[in-house]
Amino acid sequence: MNHYELLLTHIGIVLQMQYFLPLLIGVIAGVIGGALPGVTITMTVIVVLPFTFGLDPLQGLAAMIGVYVGGSAGGSITASLIGIPGTPSAVATTFDGFPMTKKGEAGRSVWVGVWSALIGGALGGIVLIELTGPFASLALQFGPWEFFSLFIFALTMVAGLVGKSVTKGLLSGAIGLVVTIVGPDPIMGVQRFTLGIHQLDGGFPFLPVLIGIFAFAQLMPDVETIHPGEHAPKAAGNIGLRVSHASVLWDIFCRPFMLLWVTFIGIVIGVLPAIGGSAANIMAYDQAKKFSKRPEKFGTGIPEGIVASEASNSANVAGSLMMIMAFGIPGDAVTAVMMGALTLHGIQPGPLFISQHPKIAYGIYAAYLVALPLMVAVIWVGSRAWLRVITMPKSILIPIVLVLCVIGAYALSNSMNGVYVLALFCIIGYAMVKARIPLAPLILGVVLGDQIEDNLIQSIATNADPWLFVTRPISGGLLAASVLSIAFAVWQHRRENQKMAMAAEEEMDTDF
Repeated sequence: MNHYELLLTHIGIVLQMQYFLPLLIGVIAGVIGGALPGVTITMTVIVVLPFTFGLDPLQGLAAMIGVYVGGSAGGSITASLIGIPGTPSAVATTFDGFPMTKKGEAGRSVWVGVWSALIGGALGGIVLIELTGPFASLALQFGPWEFFSLFIFALTMVAGLVGKSVTKGLLSGAIGLVVTIVGPDPIMGVQRFTLGIHQLDGGFPFLPVLIGIFAFAQLMPDVETIHPGEHAPKAAGNIGLRVSHASVLWDIFCRPFMLLWVTFIGIVIGVLPAIGGSAANIMAYDQAKKFSKRPEKFGTGIPEGIVASEASNSANVAGSLMMIMAFGIPGDAVTAVMMGALTLHGIQPGPLFISQHPKIAYGIYAAYLVALPLMVAVIWVGSRAWLRVITMPKSILIPIVLVLCVIGAYALSNSMNGVYVLALFCIIGYAMVKARIPLAPLILGVVLGDQIEDNLIQSIATNADPWLFVTRPISGGLLAASVLSIAFAVWQHRRENQKMAMAAEEEMDTDF
């Protein structure tokens, strides 16, 4: 079978009830989780994860891909209707979505976002299917030196691009690396840094660490802000979502160059490790404004702003999936969860993933393509229900999410060890949030730490000459890019500080 025959065959497989049902449930959960302010796609996929343990790998991945696709579009519903982004990746959607709703065009606001997500996601899907194979072939040319340098580059890049402090970003990545050295070493299996605690003999399990860092740590600030008698935000007064879909599609397709450009931005940022959809939609919005013939209209409720943010946000999903399949590097926290779920089934994503597990690889392609129109159908059918769900009070929502997270940590090994690890990293994550230390580099450090150590040991065992890390062209280029990444982040940070200082001086001058 050729490439597309395999894809069509696996689309037929995914449409079978045993795979379609988990995918549908995932899409519904994703739309709801994405639309609920503060829940995020990551927390939704963590809540869904325990229910996939008893499924085969493709069924579990179908559910998580459904959450990913549904959540990416679901965040725009809240952003457009009540001006609160349901997910961080829908921030830029509020800039024009909510003003459009306030003008009495709630339906147009929501559906421009939904159809843009479908179209951007479909374009991203084409790139995912066409380029994952060549990416994997490129990765096969890598030796342990190149993989070591690639993983270091991924860490330095995300540490430099996340948060306002480069030092805090690098510190977060270092904490993640330290987490991975607790437990048996990869060569002799000798216990390290367990402090005599028997529960740490196997190291820290990845998924409870992820749940503790993301779910608990990010919900706790919301708990602090809950006040007695507080009510959920109400949807905008004009909530009629009926609209001419032909006119909405014209809003999207009448600027084809902008649509392709913002989709490309989303894919590229998805490929870059752990940067995520929030950077993709803000950068795409900025680019759309720069290329627009009417930039002064942005922020007043025009469709271009919604198209830019949602098309790039959806395409970002395809880029993230491409990176995990070809290189075994998660593009964001959601693909990190998928990577952990695959590892539980004894499957290692990376350069050999497509050749060794073609059913799962093509199943991922198929599930992604089927999830896109399914997401539109779910939002269409349940449009009135979403308006009710998104106004659920946090005092009810947060306890439900926390309980499900604890159940998920326990279900991983059917023991309290996972819950203890969850509690520990809940405290660590919460402390990091309070100290304004970014969480993404820590998660990437935990994901890549073992692979960095393994490739370092393999390279030294193959040839003890450390200069090979520099003299091998790809490895040396990646290490040079790592240095440049940190240098650029430091320069950018200093420039921002200088601008803020100048603005403060000008403000003082005007006061006098």
